[in-house]
Amino acid sequence: MTVPELAPRRTVWGVLAVWVVAALLGIGIGVFVPEEWRAAWLTIGLGSCLVLSFVVQLWYGRSQEFLVRVAASVLGAMVVMAVISAGFGLAAIVPG
Repeated sequence: MTVPELAPRRTVWGVLAVWVVAALLGIGIGVFVPEEWRAAWLTIGLGSCLVLSFVVQLWYGRSQEFLVRVAASVLGAMVVMAVISAGFGLAAIVPG
């Protein structure tokens, strides 16, 4: 039998780290990528958040609720990037 950890590491920080990276990627893509290429680069950014989510959760080394943590990371990253993308889309509509 395996001995349970006395004080397991908190896994919420790994999920939040992926969300922060998604926000930074979304802002960077919105600022530096031309308007006609943003959708393609946001897809690449979301794919990189998926890979980062797997890496972070595997680094934690806990198998309990692995898929739940990865799904929360990727879903949160998608929501963060969608909100940032909507902001840049609305900013492109407004003349100025």
